[in-house]
Amino acid sequence: KMPMPSKRRSVLVHSSVETYTPPVINLFCLAGVPVNSRVSSKIQQLLNTLKRPKRPPLKEFFVDDFEELLEVQRPDPNQPKPEGNQMNVLKGEPLGVVTNWPPSLLAALQRWGTTQPKAPCLTALDTTGKAIYTLTYGKLWSRSLKLAYTLLNKLTTKNEPLLKPGDRVALVFPNSDPVMFMVAFYGCLLAEVIPVPIEVPLTRKDAGSQQIGFLLGSCGVTLALTTDACQKGLPKAQTGEVVTFKGWPRLIWFVIDGKHLAKPTKDWHPQVRDASAEIAYIEYKTSKEGSTVGITISHASMLAHCHALTQACGYSEAETLTNVLDFKRDAGLWHGVLTVSLRPEVICPCASSSEALTVAIRRPPELGGPPPGKAVLSMNCLSFGVIRVDTEEKLSVLTVQDVGQIMPGANVCVVKVDGTPYLCKADEVGEICVNSGATGMAYFGLLGITRNVFEVCISLSGVPVSDQPFTRTGLLGFVGPDYLVFVVGKLDGLMTVSGRRHNADDVVATALAVEPMKFVYRGRIAVFSVTVLHDDRIVLVAEQRPDASEEDSFQWMSRVLQAIDSIHQVGVYCLALVPANTLPKAPLGGIHISETKQRFLEGALHPCNVLMCPHTCVTNLPKPRQKQPDVGPASMIVGNLVAGKRIAQASGRDVTQLEDNDQARKFLYLADVLQWRAQTTPDHPLFLLLNSKGTVASTASCIQLHKRAERVAVALMEKGRLNVGDHVALVYPPGVDLIATFYGCLYAGCIPITVRPPHPQNLATTLPTVKMIVEVSKSACILTTQAIMKLLKSKEAATAVDIKTWPTILDTDDMPKKKLASIFRPTSPDMLAYLDFSVSTTGILAGVKMSHAATSALCRSIKLQCELYPSRQIAICLDPYCGLGFALWCLCSVYSGHQSILVPPLELESNVSLWLSAVSQYKVRVTFCSYSVMEMCTKGLGTQTDVLRVINLSCVRTCMVVAEERPRITLTQSFSKLFKDLGLSARAVSTTFGCRVNVAVCLQGTAGPDPTTVYVDMRALRHDRVRLVERGSPHSLPLMESGKILPGVKVIIAHTETKGPLGDSHLGEIWVSSPHNATGYYTVYGEEALHADHFTARLSFGDTQTVWARTGYLGFLRRTELTDASGERHDALYVVGSLDETLELRGMRYHPIDIETSVIRAHKSIAECAVFTWTNLLVVVVELEGSEQEALDLVALVTNVVLEEHYLIVGVVVIVDPGVIPINSRGEKQRMHLRDGFLADQLDPIYVAYNM
Repeated sequence: KMPMPSKRRSVLVHSSVETYTPPVINLFCLAGVPVNSRVSSKIQQLLNTLKRPKRPPLKEFFVDDFEELLEVQRPDPNQPKPEGNQMNVLKGEPLGVVTNWPPSLLAALQRWGTTQPKAPCLTALDTTGKAIYTLTYGKLWSRSLKLAYTLLNKLTTKNEPLLKPGDRVALVFPNSDPVMFMVAFYGCLLAEVIPVPIEVPLTRKDAGSQQIGFLLGSCGVTLALTTDACQKGLPKAQTGEVVTFKGWPRLIWFVIDGKHLAKPTKDWHPQVRDASAEIAYIEYKTSKEGSTVGITISHASMLAHCHALTQACGYSEAETLTNVLDFKRDAGLWHGVLTVSLRPEVICPCASSSEALTVAIRRPPELGGPPPGKAVLSMNCLSFGVIRVDTEEKLSVLTVQDVGQIMPGANVCVVKVDGTPYLCKADEVGEICVNSGATGMAYFGLLGITRNVFEVCISLSGVPVSDQPFTRTGLLGFVGPDYLVFVVGKLDGLMTVSGRRHNADDVVATALAVEPMKFVYRGRIAVFSVTVLHDDRIVLVAEQRPDASEEDSFQWMSRVLQAIDSIHQVGVYCLALVPANTLPKAPLGGIHISETKQRFLEGALHPCNVLMCPHTCVTNLPKPRQKQPDVGPASMIVGNLVAGKRIAQASGRDVTQLEDNDQARKFLYLADVLQWRAQTTPDHPLFLLLNSKGTVASTASCIQLHKRAERVAVALMEKGRLNVGDHVALVYPPGVDLIATFYGCLYAGCIPITVRPPHPQNLATTLPTVKMIVEVSKSACILTTQAIMKLLKSKEAATAVDIKTWPTILDTDDMPKKKLASIFRPTSPDMLAYLDFSVSTTGILAGVKMSHAATSALCRSIKLQCELYPSRQIAICLDPYCGLGFALWCLCSVYSGHQSILVPPLELESNVSLWLSAVSQYKVRVTFCSYSVMEMCTKGLGTQTDVLRVINLSCVRTCMVVAEERPRITLTQSFSKLFKDLGLSARAVSTTFGCRVNVAVCLQGTAGPDPTTVYVDMRALRHDRVRLVERGSPHSLPLMESGKILPGVKVIIAHTETKGPLGDSHLGEIWVSSPHNATGYYTVYGEEALHADHFTARLSFGDTQTVWARTGYLGFLRRTELTDASGERHDALYVVGSLDETLELRGMRYHPIDIETSVIRAHKSIAECAVFTWTNLLVVVVELEGSEQEALDLVALVTNVVLEEHYLIVGVVVIVDPGVIPINSRGEKQRMHLRDGFLADQLDPIYVAYNM
């Protein structure tokens, strides 16, 4: 049983859509060297260009070699093959010789108009069949003369005649007025100007109207003829003139009703010439792709065509002919305008095309033609282009009737549809081609495609069959018995799926035959194909009746799928139902197919029901990757050595060689450092906290911090009755209190754990995390403010957690001023200093243990990298609860003595310019932020020019984004680009990298070369390989280095499974060894064994002594041509993504961010996206930032883009409101939380589409 798509019927007000242009990547700062530059940018550029890594030559990148990887449908050995005799060219009967046949059509008009002026030429009927007007030959002649005279003599611009012979003129007449059209047509011919009949444009945005405008423009049309009534109905501009339609040239509109025409002077006579090869008129034709071309018909062709039709139909003088076709083009024009109770045998089908005019017509019975023919053909064989007769009882047959015999004086043949035009065999379907004097001449102004269509040289096994060129008709068919022509479809409706050909009209017929029909409108079904992943995919769009229920429609859709599958043996890729009257209409009713296809591909169709079946249709995906038997670690090393590659390992500066070793020994315990600073520099300011207004909310000097810490320590011992080693949870908003209580815990010998306070407006989701950290960390006491204490014990809190089980809660708002008897001193630097808890993106709460040694080593490393001294100021806009954010906020200032300007990220919600204003005001050289802060500034400050006027960022030397993910290169570049004009150096912005086992592995700092960017092949990455490519090559992915490796840190790249070392530029897990690695996970349930190797891993081969910590991130090292501060070659570390987050699909490893980036690009209304897997299916959740009617447009676009760029079939597309995808404080998507919400049905989606 198929899952029904679910849909929500609420209307939401959405914010306006923001479009964002990815910036151009600029590696070098060429506009002169910034004042604070470390290395001259000219030298840097030279170094960068001296030696590039060896890469394939550029031309190889523009050949998409991946087509070779796609599965090619092997031809079925049992498929039908043509076995008939070789066809020859079929010759029509010769054109009869007629005495007194006029030398041209105009001569014929002149003859009838002067000799039989009273004879009726044309009678127009209204919709009830009542005659409205009869035009006689005399009237037609005299009015055409008047019009010709007026066009040539009375229309002027700047005293020049407006028209010259040969100019093109648009004819714009409604279908209800054949009389005026006929006058206009012949008037133009008499004036020797070329009529271009087109449809009446109704609105500025008619379907396909832009293409008609393009045709008029390329024909150089400046004048349009129309009637008074029609001109009044056209949309007008405010000036009262007819509007210029979208894509149209500027036109002069001329009304040809009698009162506007001038009577010719006595001495003016038109030149009625003999029929020549000059262009008589241009007929428009719209192709399958929607482009409009003009087909030129010569005077000679026109005459020959009338001759052939007159002979074939047996027309004679004074006969009556009824025409219900469009008289402006094709067969309606020829029978109604150009040539002058029903019995069943009177109906004679014919076949025609705009290029070849009439191709075949059934002769009337009295002319003695053969009896009508009928063929019942196997659909399956037709899809292979082979004709096999079948029985009518079967469903999978096509019954076709003949279209008569070929025209007198014509030669016809059937040629192969693909490739060189070779003649077909007798039982093969091909394109019908015609050679006669009565076909079109060319596509106006398009020489290339004219040759392919109007000048076709047809051959039989390489030998031309005729010295005359043939014209392609665009009709698919064959010649049956009695030389009757059968047409089975049009080339424009042909869809080639996996090598088999299907006709759109046949698929429509199958859909219409599905009962019950009461859900969709009969004539309102469009079938077309779109190319996805190098093959045609069938799309069926139908208009649904307003009273159809969702269940009914869904049932109808599944029946249509089954019917098409069983009758045509082809899958439908997408079936969409749209509301009544919303599909673009063709000029004569029916659906404008190419415009519908265009809207589908642009995501502007707005369906109300959609069903996609990529799982059944897409059969050419590359084979799933087969894992090779693992190569052992030893062989890998040998392989690398043979290939001349070094083992991928790198390290920061060696800390044992540095000058601050004495200080490092003294500064082993942060509590000692704070006391020393309080004694030696008591009034030196350490912290300065800003509020949302940008004013100083609180400050702390060394002595103030020390005294507050003492008070906290006293409270812990006396009020809290805590012992040394007890754990204390610090639940504070970002501020000085958090820092003071942290040192208070160290003074008392307790172990602090910083915890983000619950959000008062969102207790249900934020309070359980607080509770969990307090419980898991075994905290004996909670320190907090009075306000938060009340919140933790409130009624609202009781609905989210059990408030009776909180440990002791102490508020530190007004503590007594008591002196601490003695400050606790740890017995060994390996004792635990604090616990660092963080929720990973995969939803795991992980706490790590930081010893006193690791804590001081971390501070020292950061101090050295950023050159931090007491005289320095740095600005921090980060959350202070875990990782590097906590270390910078709470630890580094005390260790290095510099002043930290603290900007809580939460304050940016009410004042987005707070952080950058602070940086500018305090002239900060070094600043830290998170991706969410950077995004808020990029999105929120782009328009606030008044705020930005006072900001100057030329002081910034390094702006580092604290992250535990692959650098977001698009965001950092758009940030740099946006604030470049405020003095921000292009080289200032960089990223850091840390993780649970080591919170700071890389950090750009103030010295060393700029971060480098490389481009890797995304397809190789899925196979765990790194292939460097040039920028701009297909499937390339830019990766930016994550800053410089910190002093004392060693990094190696290890194989994820064999744990052996890997070579330079190989993808593997990043392992790290450093004095500031965490000592292990702090877990309650004794699960250390599970993760023991995270902290104590050893290589399986090579250097098996060193103890490493596994970061859980994939990345690679690459030795660059740049030199670092020590003069050595610089090794760059590139982080690709978290191992836990990767999706294993089809044997390959995908990083969610890559799929998400593709999806966000698919449509302007996709604000955010997240992907995860569920059972074996890929689930894509997209946030819709637009109107809800666009929701279902996204389903197909998302499916297409993931197929095209990642060769994956999307299983479920979930469309939600903005803000549904959970994002943590670091700005990372919480994909696992989202997955849990999806499985628990808590997302309240707008629509869920299950792809079949």
